[in-house]
Amino acid sequence: MLYLVGTPIGNLDDMSPRACEVLKSVDVIACEDTRVTGILLSNLGITGKRLIAYHEHNKAASGNGIIDLLKQGLNVAEVSDAGMPAISDPGADLAQLAAANGIEISVIPGPSAVTAALSISGLDTRYFHFEGFLPSEGSKRRERLKALTLIGETIVLYEAPHRLKKLLDELVENGFGSNKIALCRELTKKYEEVLRMTVSEACEYYKTTEPRGEFCICLEPMEQQTMVAAGDGTRLIALLKEKDMSSKDISSVVSEYTGMNKKEAYKIASES
Repeated sequence: MLYLVGTPIGNLDDMSPRACEVLKSVDVIACEDTRVTGILLSNLGITGKRLIAYHEHNKAASGNGIIDLLKQGLNVAEVSDAGMPAISDPGADLAQLAAANGIEISVIPGPSAVTAALSISGLDTRYFHFEGFLPSEGSKRRERLKALTLIGETIVLYEAPHRLKKLLDELVENGFGSNKIALCRELTKKYEEVLRMTVSEACEYYKTTEPRGEFCICLEPMEQQTMVAAGDGTRLIALLKEKDMSSKDISSVVSEYTGMNKKEAYKIASES
């Protein structure tokens, strides 16, 4: 059995009794960082566990090794450094691999920065889009930023402190300046902080304040009237052209959000 076990995002008291029991009972624990998980286990009084590193940089080889252990009948728990595994996390690949091999999977729900931030954001939570971390540089990042302008529900982003100012500036450049934003950091910890303001106000605030800690950001979407109907590929192309997006990037976005053929979208964008 593969167990996907949620762990605290900052406050050890958020570790559930069920999660503790599973970590005590399994044969192996696959973890993002063996040092981080080792500290967690020590704080929980759990000793003598076999830990296997499973992260973004070794997931292919390590994942196959974990599957072999599961096929041998061992019980394996998979944890991330904090929060729910498989959410913006390589645990998703392990779950897919286990499912493809017919291995039973059980989830042990726990804290999640996404739902914690949404609940405290003060924004509409009936529908939301989880974006996670944007690509760090280049056309893929620009493409995703443009795509955010087409999303009609609250957007949840992750960002590191050293890139926060850049992200806020880019959001303003893409038309989000007057939109509400909730910048959440240190959630569940002693110095928990949530700043609620507009994106432009956040840009001004961080000109004199240095960002600290990892951020989970909730962003108000564009006004509904600025959105484009899902099937209106030609209208969407025209809108993105107005935003100086390249034909290549336009074709990718239009194909993803309308189902239009990429080559057709590229041709229309190039000729318009």
